[in-house]
Amino acid sequence: MFILNAWYIAAWAHEVTDVPLARRICDEPVVLFRTKDGTAAALLDRCCHRGAPLSLGTVVDAGIRCGYHGLEFDCSGKCVKVPGQERIPQRAAVRSFPLHEKDEFLWIWLGDPALADTTTIIDYPYHNDYAQWPHKHGLYHCKADYRLLIDNLMDLTHVGYVHASTIGGHPKVHVEALMETTPTDTGLKFIRWMRNSVPPPTYAAAVKFKGNVDRWQEFEFLAPGNIIQWSGAIDTGNGAEQNRNQPGFSLRLFHGLTPETQNSCHYFWSTANGYRQDDPAATDQLFEAIGAAFNEDKVFVEEQQLRLDELGEASLVDIVSDRARIHMRRILDRMAAAEGVAASK
Repeated sequence: MFILNAWYIAAWAHEVTDVPLARRICDEPVVLFRTKDGTAAALLDRCCHRGAPLSLGTVVDAGIRCGYHGLEFDCSGKCVKVPGQERIPQRAAVRSFPLHEKDEFLWIWLGDPALADTTTIIDYPYHNDYAQWPHKHGLYHCKADYRLLIDNLMDLTHVGYVHASTIGGHPKVHVEALMETTPTDTGLKFIRWMRNSVPPPTYAAAVKFKGNVDRWQEFEFLAPGNIIQWSGAIDTGNGAEQNRNQPGFSLRLFHGLTPETQNSCHYFWSTANGYRQDDPAATDQLFEAIGAAFNEDKVFVEEQQLRLDELGEASLVDIVSDRARIHMRRILDRMAAAEGVAASK
């Protein structure tokens, strides 16, 4: 079911401290923690002695100590202390997972450790640029297959219906948007243009426009579970397609979907505003508005999951706006086939 030879977001970097954090990823129980020197580690959340969760233990100088009988494990998962005996059993170890900290994320690899190449992790420099791209981030737990959240982002014709009071605008504008899709080595890119359209409420509240705007939505899907977005608008007639860096409304979003179980996931997301960068209120307002919109998506997708669990997908039909979604699913199917698992239901 799960694509394992891939990097997933395990946590925001600030979440992981010297207090163990339990998190299920691709249906594996994982414990995340930082040692006293700040090193982050990820181990299977089960002591090799009696199976107690290590997340109920304590971070110590050596690494982590099981809270049940006191066995201690280093960041590699090797047992380094057994209370009451000098000899440590040869098999006393727990599985460790490659973990890499980058751009405010902690990335985890649950597949073959020999294939865990950190140079393939997504670059997202905007998290390191608070001057030009001030940002805030969040985490939602969603009771839905992570692929349904990606489906949602691949077909943006829903925006005018689900998000009418926030980032949406008139549904007709989204349905008739001009869209260009480009396959890539790691997924796909698409850009949608909504020329001479009325700015949606979130945009109009953030920036003073003269009237209608030329609006864009640029997305890049990076398999298996991440999407980078750049959306914005400038006053119509100013050549937005040639120069989107003109004054106007501009935001960058990161969507990181990490499977928890077959029907649940962790949704890591951040908002960065490219306007009024010196005004902290602008960053706060954008975060609240986007958070509200994502909650609207969450309601629909969780209810969608319930119906799919009940009635299945066999009778569903595809329409023209599904082309990016279909391409995305084919990419995941190919990745899954390479690992000998089935991605699609």
